[in-house]
Amino acid sequence: MLPSIGKVPEMVRQAALRRELEGCQLLAGIWCHGLTVAQLRSIRASLPPTARLLVTKNSDMAAAVAGTRWEALRPCARGMNAWLFVRSDEIPPALRPYRDFQKEWKLQLNDFTGAVYEGRLYGPDDFAQLEAMPTRAQSYQYLLGCLQMPAVNVLAVLRARQEAMAQADKPPAEAEAAAAPATAPEK
Repeated sequence: MLPSIGKVPEMVRQAALRRELEGCQLLAGIWCHGLTVAQLRSIRASLPPTARLLVTKNSDMAAAVAGTRWEALRPCARGMNAWLFVRSDEIPPALRPYRDFQKEWKLQLNDFTGAVYEGRLYGPDDFAQLEAMPTRAQSYQYLLGCLQMPAVNVLAVLRARQEAMAQADKPPAEAEAAAAPATAPEK
């Protein structure tokens, strides 16, 4: 049975939203009551290429996320929302442009309504956690440091042992002569 003519545009919108959700890492709702088209364009222009801001009907969004890992966001689909789709794991750089916009226009009421990241629902009060997440480069730096430290420690132990063995191999007169300048008081 074919859908009614009135139902087809709704189904097309929902299919487009499902395509947007593919490959998405974060989906966030932004309360956009009172924002002008120019302001929304300004936000869109400041977003990184991996993020996209859409304004769509909440019923279409609720239907698009039904049965997916984004379903936890359905309660946030009330009121006037814009939806931020982030396609990379660089979450703080994707959220920062909207925060900057809020500060610039002094819009404290137009805040995030909620987000889903890695299957977990983040409420408006939890966005500090998302904004404080390390970027991929910072994570790699930390990992590299963790991997490098044991090797540095092993090299330091080996170097100390080699120096101790070199000191033990020297005749006693040479060892005292080498140690004397190192322990001499400075003037």
